[in-house]
Amino acid sequence: MTTATSIQTKLYIDGKWCDALDGKTHAVINPATEEVLWEVAYGSRAETKLALEAAAKAMPGWQKLTSWDRAKILKKTADLMRERADAIARVMTMEQGKPVVEAKAEVMHSADTFEWFAEEGKRAYGQVIPNSVPGKRHITLKHPVGVVAAISPWNFPITLAIRKLAPALAVGCTVVSRPASQTPRSLIVIFECLIDAGLPAGVANLVIGPGQEMADEFMQNRICRKISFTGSTEVGKQLIRASADQVKRISMELGGHAPFIVFPDSDPEVSAKLAVAGKFRNNGQVCISPSRFFVHKDIQKKFTEAAVEFAKALKMGNGLDAGIEVGPMFEKKALSHTQGLIDDAKGKGGQVLTGGKKSDKFEKGYFFEPTVISGLNPTCRILTEEPFAPVMPIIEFDKIEDVIASANNTPYGLAAYVFTNDLSTSLKMAEGLEAGIIGINDPVPATPQCPFGGMKESGLGRELAQEGMESYLETKYVSIKLRD
Repeated sequence: MTTATSIQTKLYIDGKWCDALDGKTHAVINPATEEVLWEVAYGSRAETKLALEAAAKAMPGWQKLTSWDRAKILKKTADLMRERADAIARVMTMEQGKPVVEAKAEVMHSADTFEWFAEEGKRAYGQVIPNSVPGKRHITLKHPVGVVAAISPWNFPITLAIRKLAPALAVGCTVVSRPASQTPRSLIVIFECLIDAGLPAGVANLVIGPGQEMADEFMQNRICRKISFTGSTEVGKQLIRASADQVKRISMELGGHAPFIVFPDSDPEVSAKLAVAGKFRNNGQVCISPSRFFVHKDIQKKFTEAAVEFAKALKMGNGLDAGIEVGPMFEKKALSHTQGLIDDAKGKGGQVLTGGKKSDKFEKGYFFEPTVISGLNPTCRILTEEPFAPVMPIIEFDKIEDVIASANNTPYGLAAYVFTNDLSTSLKMAEGLEAGIIGINDPVPATPQCPFGGMKESGLGRELAQEGMESYLETKYVSIKLRD
């Protein structure tokens, strides 16, 4: 791994670390201190084209390796990530802001994803299909889709990239990965693990640069056979339109607006503690973050009081410091966005119960107080837009059919959370909620072996699990006429 005295800040194309062709760099800012951490090479469409060409050149050799041989490299990568987890987590915290404990958990989860797909790649099974005509045989084969473009965001800069890299590499695809400009070194250090694990040149490439420009090259270059994107619904729709010209395969995990529904048989203090932990993890900057809290009228008062106290008790500060539970937001404009949501809610009758403003405890950094708000008008922006903010809106409900209707009243359908000890209620909610991921008494449902993705405008396809591997494979049908 690169030492502290030789921090890697370059692009990785065709097995070589390289500067941008025009020498351009991009400053990465620490959101806790507002200081420049490092300058990374900042490429363009030209470097993206070179990376795609390198991936295409490497594809035949990587595809011909057995799944066992590819698995050895992915497993070694996972082992190296675990060995280096503390150092990798510090890089992520400095770039992204989340507490280092959360960052390390992300590294370990991502290592598990590499290991799981290393094994699952061995199970890319075809079929033998019974024939209906004498003298014929029918089989299907699985074939890697080809060169993949993996576009990942800043909020989980390692996990969301590896959900694309791991299955693609496991089944024999080669990859060009484009991380967010705010968190590039979080992925650079993962590429160092891949390289040290023996990944051949050109199999995985890393480009850093302007999103629109690089996406245009991915979309218009026929070398690229598939785009895997995690990000906003707005950008996802643009990519869907652009993919039409070449009928390019595309999968995406987009926005969310997850309901967190608490029934009266739940312990209000226990559910409030879990709600606060889930809401303020990574400052609510999580695609599956609970963002609308529907609490039954019989326990709404106790739940709200407990939630306010738990939110007030959260320790905020630089994520590298011991005991920190809430770090800064990822960039300055996120503060004004959050304040705008709160001001809109207050203007429509909402009551801020705690928080509601940028923290005045820090001279530097993008720190916003964990906020709990109630008395909300249904037209409030925080109830209709994906918030991506440390704001917990509490809404009272009475009947199960009403809360299902309210929870589903959004174009999003990524995740939903239900807290109840009643089996009938659990099943009714699981069947009635329009979400791809539903946690029943489980605020942290994501795991490598289970599918991750949404309904409606929250995305196309699934990541993780067997479904996540299938999205990087084509099914080839072969019909054989036997000689008499």
